[in-house]
Formats: sequence, structure tokens, C-alpha cells
Amino acid sequence: MTVQLATLCDSASDYSGKLCVLGAFDTLCAREFPVVHPHCALVIRLMFEPMDSGRHQFFIRCIDPSGQECLPALESVVDVSFPSNFVPFVTRNIVLNLQRLRIEKQGVYRWVLDLAGQSLATIPMRVTLFDESRSAIGPAG
Repeated sequence: MTVQLATLCDSASDYSGKLCVLGAFDTLCAREFPVVHPHCALVIRLMFEPMDSGRHQFFIRCIDPSGQECLPALESVVDVSFPSNFVPFVTRNIVLNLQRLRIEKQGVYRWVLDLAGQSLATIPMRVTLFDESRSAIGPAG
């Protein structure tokens, strides 16, 4: 199994296996804390080989700047099968829509993708105070 893509974005959709991602980001700016981000999506694209056939139960955890889990773990179950011996790999997409994401304080948060207790990918998210003097160059500047 290979993680091909893991990101946060404004929105995402899976259209019969095609993954559409809009507005990938890694930084949120807030004027004050706590802050509620109205909507975003956490997206993971996985590639499986024949030896990976079966059911896979993934957990996605959000870790706050102090290293503590700050949200309930999200679960996603992916079933993998192969239509024939001639198919060398298959891909599956996980799209988790996050509504009204509440963030208590600034710092670096991490979304961790786990399978059977093993971390497969980490998606960092920097949350910072909005700085008017830097607004012309964008949030990542």
C-alpha cells in the first residue's frame, strides 16, 4: 500500500475513482482564538497492490501543538479487491468533509493517518494569528 496524496483542502470529491481536489492548504489564519473554520476536507489517495486485498480500517487523528488528541478520531474503512489477475494496482480515495472545525489555539496541528497502530502519513496544519501587515503576501508568507 502506498499513500499517493494526503492533504487538507477547501473541498474534494470522488467521482468513480477520480479524485477532484480544490484549494489545497496547510495554513489557517484567525483574528482570535478559539476559531471555527466553516468547512474543509481531509483527502487521502491510496494505491493498493494485489497483496493488499481485503478490508482496511483507517483512523485519522488530529494532534494539537501540545501533542494531545484534540478531536475524536475519524474512521474510514476501505475494501480492496481486484477484478482480474491482469490489474497490477487499484486506488481508493478517502474524502472526509470537516464541518465547523473548532481550533482552540495557534500552533502546528497534525492529522495522522493510522492503520493497525502504524502511522502511514502525517498532514501538518499551521494555525496562526492573522497579521494585517503580511496580508498582501498570503497566509504562507
